[in-house]
Amino acid sequence: MNFEKKVAFITGASSGIGRAAAIKLAKHGAVVIVTDIDEKQGQETVELIQKDGGTAKFFVLDVGDKAAIKTTMLKAIEEFGPIKLAVNNAGIGGVLAPVHEVKDEDWDRMMQINLTSVFQCMREEINCMLHHGGGNIVNISSLAGLNGFKGNAPYSVAKHGVIGLTRSAAQEYGTLGIRVNAVCPGFTETAIIHKDMRDFVNKLTKVRVPMQRIGRPEEVANTIAWLLSEESSYVNGTYVEVDGGMQAG
Repeated sequence: MNFEKKVAFITGASSGIGRAAAIKLAKHGAVVIVTDIDEKQGQETVELIQKDGGTAKFFVLDVGDKAAIKTTMLKAIEEFGPIKLAVNNAGIGGVLAPVHEVKDEDWDRMMQINLTSVFQCMREEINCMLHHGGGNIVNISSLAGLNGFKGNAPYSVAKHGVIGLTRSAAQEYGTLGIRVNAVCPGFTETAIIHKDMRDFVNKLTKVRVPMQRIGRPEEVANTIAWLLSEESSYVNGTYVEVDGGMQAG
């Protein structure tokens, strides 16, 4: 797995899966563009990479700001060169509520952060890749993108949309040197599993996950790195479940 000098653009890279992916790609030689709304933790991600001998720089990016996506990406390209690898990871868990109680503002925010921003990032990434010999993109969906999610329909809808977007783009650009895939993590130790969900997640894990534990961000990052590498050169337009076997039964 060799990403030597390839520029990787990662959203939501201040913690969790995004941080783990940034560290993983940097270990294999990528120049990593770390983006997030959280500047302090984003800088910590960069420091972790640099301490290990890697190359990275942090850019503040709120993917809820449509204009900022293009501006940030253009700045990164100007400084480091064309983007060859992309991980569209930034996301939120949203407000838990049944469908009839979902507020318009909560729905709109969920769609912008978890779906529309993925489209907007991909649009810029693909434009760059088309002019510089192709590249690879991984979008972060969820098991909720494969099934309904009682109490959080907006999240499920957005994550289903990510898979549809992934598969459509894979068909459009497969002959142009761009592969697009998705990862569907199960329960993973990230900030989305907040304290109010902890007991529920632990109980469900014991019942539904054959491995009977929550996943680690590094385990998801390993799959992301594989999908971005030439080791998966014939994998395109699909999603990989990283869930300890939860979806198997």
